[in-house]
Amino acid sequence: MSGTADLHIHTYFSDSTSSPQEVVDDALKAGLSCIAITDHDIVQGVAPTIEAAKPHALEIVPGIELSSEFENCDIHILGYFIDYQKGPLLEKIDVFLDARVERMKQMIMNLKGIGVNNIEFEEVCALTQSRAVGRAHLATLLLQKGWVSNFKSAFEKYIGPGCPGYAPKYNQTPFEAIELIRSSGGVAVMAHPMLTQKDELIPRFAAAGLKGLEVYYPNSMNNVTEFYERIAKKNGLIATGGSDAHGKAKSYTYVGKRTVPLEVVEQLRQAKA
Repeated sequence: MSGTADLHIHTYFSDSTSSPQEVVDDALKAGLSCIAITDHDIVQGVAPTIEAAKPHALEIVPGIELSSEFENCDIHILGYFIDYQKGPLLEKIDVFLDARVERMKQMIMNLKGIGVNNIEFEEVCALTQSRAVGRAHLATLLLQKGWVSNFKSAFEKYIGPGCPGYAPKYNQTPFEAIELIRSSGGVAVMAHPMLTQKDELIPRFAAAGLKGLEVYYPNSMNNVTEFYERIAKKNGLIATGGSDAHGKAKSYTYVGKRTVPLEVVEQLRQAKA
């Protein structure tokens, strides 16, 4: 089985600047055989990407990236081959989106309380094609309006945990996220563990039904990749990977920057609940 896959891509239905058609175009230019659409807490981008890919020999894996929290740490769980048209995941998405909207309103209110008074909720919403508003959208506005000098500073000064503009997410644990993906016929994979840095939890997640670990991530050093290859093997997890592309919102990565062989896609397919 030849060909490569990028299994971590976002569209403008969450916090990317790229439309489904642009994602497909980028994937074709990169020579990919398969991509996964993994928007944050929403599946709205899956169907239009599948439609855009129909004239081409490009497989689209329906996916999602679910937010969760454990021990005061954000932990993202990717879901692959999910049922994106019906079932418990679809029913829960409205809850996630309602929580995202309320969180954003609270963060804007928090910022106004410290004098950051020229950002409105409607402006944040204009940066996405759905209700999946998030801190990346707010950081973009903080940068555009001169409150920070770079994207990272927005999180460090205003909207990161412990900062004056921060508000907590919807309270879901990684174990609940894994079960939600499993109950929707999908395969659960822990996203970018090198960023999360909660390696001690991986065996517990595996025991709860986690099937994969995102080992191959853009700009990771070889020794870091090899470290997570060993962890994946030790815990019987599929070693997955992708670019985490967000269009122009993340300059350090792009569709096809990090890929895995098509054999990994087949392993995920076979691991379906």
